Amino acid sequence: MSLPRPTLRTLTGPLAALLVGVTVAGCGIRATSVPVDDGPAPSRVACAIEHEQGGDGAPQAGPDGELRIALVCSGRVVDVRRQVPLRQGESAADRLAAARTLLAELRREPGPREQEAGFTTAVPEDLRVFAPDQDDDSSALRLSRHPNELPPFALAQIVCTFAATTIADANLQVLLGGPSSEPGKPLKLYECGTALRTTTEAAETAGVPF
Repeated sequence: MSLPRPTLRTLTGPLAALLVGVTVAGCGIRATSVPVDDGPAPSRVACAIEHEQGGDGAPQAGPDGELRIALVCSGRVVDVRRQVPLRQGESAADRLAAARTLLAELRREPGPREQEAGFTTAVPEDLRVFAPDQDDDSSALRLSRHPNELPPFALAQIVCTFAATTIADANLQVLLGGPSSEPGKPLKLYECGTALRTTTEAAETAGVPF
């Protein structure tokens, strides 16, 4: 009398696992002993070029003219390093010249390597910076649009780029305002912090009235 031929349904334990492995191997598919979750397709690492990323602190000017310029990448504001000739004097004229140089860096499109790493800018091309009004504190700067009404992350880019230059005060705060033709909107002190770098809504309420 012939015995019934064993099937995978009737086999359990290590023997069944062994037969499954042999069957899969015979089909040209590499077997694995643990479940695999491949997840989404791999993508290139963003927000990094050939140097370390900026942290949550303010950018630091290097002795060779290297500055950290704050750009947008992966839903947050991250610093990149650029060679920027910057006037570092403390006079009102020097501060305004430095602010205009840095704002020009923020307005322009990132370079090819920066774009490849995922960097963009939210600062409007038509944004301009002006000297303080006659009744303003001498450390103030006026933008052509009110800081709290800028596009998401644009304020963070400006504040975090200005923060460690002579534009900022001893506490790394930047005194900014909008056009002088907009009454009822006081100058505000802005600080480069984690919330401003990572939350688009933070710009709407950022700053302390001066």
